[in-house]
Amino acid sequence: MENEVAPIIPKVRENVKPWITLFPPSFQGHGCPGLSATAYAICISEVARVDASIASFCLVQSCLAMLCIAQLGSEAQKDKYLLSLSKLHKVCAYAMTEPDYGSDASSLNTVARKVPGGWVLNGRKRWPGNSSFADVLVVLARNTSTNQVNGFIVNGGSPGLKISKIENKVSMRMVQNCDIELENVFVSDDDRLPGANSFQDLVNLLAFSRVMAAWVSIGIAEGVYDACQRYLGDRKQFGVPLAAFQLNQEKLVRMLGNIQAMWLLRWRLCKLHSSSKMTIGQASLGKAWITKQARETVALGRELLGGNGIVTDFHIGKAFCDMETVYTYEGSYEVNALIVAREITSISSIRPTSRL
Repeated sequence: MENEVAPIIPKVRENVKPWITLFPPSFQGHGCPGLSATAYAICISEVARVDASIASFCLVQSCLAMLCIAQLGSEAQKDKYLLSLSKLHKVCAYAMTEPDYGSDASSLNTVARKVPGGWVLNGRKRWPGNSSFADVLVVLARNTSTNQVNGFIVNGGSPGLKISKIENKVSMRMVQNCDIELENVFVSDDDRLPGANSFQDLVNLLAFSRVMAAWVSIGIAEGVYDACQRYLGDRKQFGVPLAAFQLNQEKLVRMLGNIQAMWLLRWRLCKLHSSSKMTIGQASLGKAWITKQARETVALGRELLGGNGIVTDFHIGKAFCDMETVYTYEGSYEVNALIVAREITSISSIRPTSRL
């Protein structure tokens, strides 16, 4: 499926009311209505209920790229970029992960060197969503003078910027993840994010994106539950609907219980975030536990459909694959679990002691 998203962007721009899903919560102005965290989360979840790829596109555009500019950019940068991004006149990507640094994002080695009038960026990024057709990219790079992570807004057509789509994915097929090479890419001083002067400046933004990623997994689980409930009522075996069998009923109940518990935890985290009381560990606990439960829920759905659970004719097979991606992105289960453990024990085991 070559370049699945780019052809539909003009139609989306014409017909979608972007405020439903795209605008950052807790931010108003520049075309953004300032949805609450809870309202934004429910919108994302409902989109993911149908297609997790579209929900992930929305998260990259608004929860990562736009919110980063809104929180860490200058007023001139907000004026320049946010309105066009909010209306989908432009698409933005968020380039943090690198080929050698995924979970260890604070150790990234893409560098930014100060030159007269701006900065020169060199390095590589891997997996940024939306990047094959992005008009602008928020790129994180290490300042060679301070050794701290800084943020830059890079034009998608900049000389020295090479973007190539990652092929052969079995999950999130519509999300255009790419390999990015930056070779002496010039960025003017006007496009350096003044509020991004160290990795710590990005921590709260990344914590919030974990909360929203978990809402994607809730939406996936809800969509699978809906499809299973219909399927079990319609399909008959041994002369009765599949819904009549006790084992199938028990699986449906387990799925529904998982969804209710996930929903309540995520709702509570949104409320904590809105009152500025959410900790980094709480965000990671939500991401780790909810995606784990959603993964079990979707797997139960695949079981209920038997062979039909692995073909594209039915919703379940695609959702099953997409859930595997959400389980990993925005921090794997293991890394998020260790962030929680660090908060509750005051001991970090994330960087193991070298035994070489």
